[in-house]
Amino acid sequence: MEGDCLSCMKYLMFLFNFFIFLGGACLLGVGIWVIVDPTGFREIVAANPLLFTGAYIMLAMGAMLFLLGFLGCCGAIRENKCLLLFFFMFILLIFLAELSAAILAFIFRENLTREFFTKELKKHYLRNNDTDVFSSTWNSVMITFACCGVNGPEDFETLSHDPHSPLEEATPEACCQRQLQTREGMFVNKEDCLRGVERFQNRQGCYTVILNSFETYVYLAGALAIGVLAIELFAMIFAMCLFRGIQ
Repeated sequence: MEGDCLSCMKYLMFLFNFFIFLGGACLLGVGIWVIVDPTGFREIVAANPLLFTGAYIMLAMGAMLFLLGFLGCCGAIRENKCLLLFFFMFILLIFLAELSAAILAFIFRENLTREFFTKELKKHYLRNNDTDVFSSTWNSVMITFACCGVNGPEDFETLSHDPHSPLEEATPEACCQRQLQTREGMFVNKEDCLRGVERFQNRQGCYTVILNSFETYVYLAGALAIGVLAIELFAMIFAMCLFRGIQ
């Protein structure tokens, strides 16, 4: 009976580690996609130190889970106590790191409010100056998502005008409607847009557009994170039980 229980635990351990292996592969893929994606995210990530760090942390965590899942599978099948102990210690460190990251994200969630982004935009945005990283990033976001400012074009009414542009231009070029939402896309009517003609502008704020675009993916990412934590917890339990059961 004890041998059957150990054998069952071994294969359950293998199964859990296989899911960890797949989870690591998914995180690795998402991290690579965020860093190399050509549709504007790469510029956003590069411009924001927090996102830049987060993308590489995701990449590193994915690679580590990928490796640990592989080692856990090998340790379970071969009944190697050294590999199992190595797996348990590192999966525990990863589990605690992910839990800490989730707690910090919850604590600092107020930094992602509409008011925070509006304040930062009005403080640092330099309109069509693409040599400035902050402005270039915002322009990429507005072009990619066909939106304007955080709340709408009214966010730019209190900003100073570009001294090289005509005074009547109250709207950044990035807020103007394009036939194709890329930097190379042709403007529908650039001149009237810059003068404030609403039907040639993207009137919706980027905060709402992006929130609606990513709402489904945020819940999916949260569910995936909870699933990964649960799998890691069970994997640690089985690893220690299997470690103690191996003669």
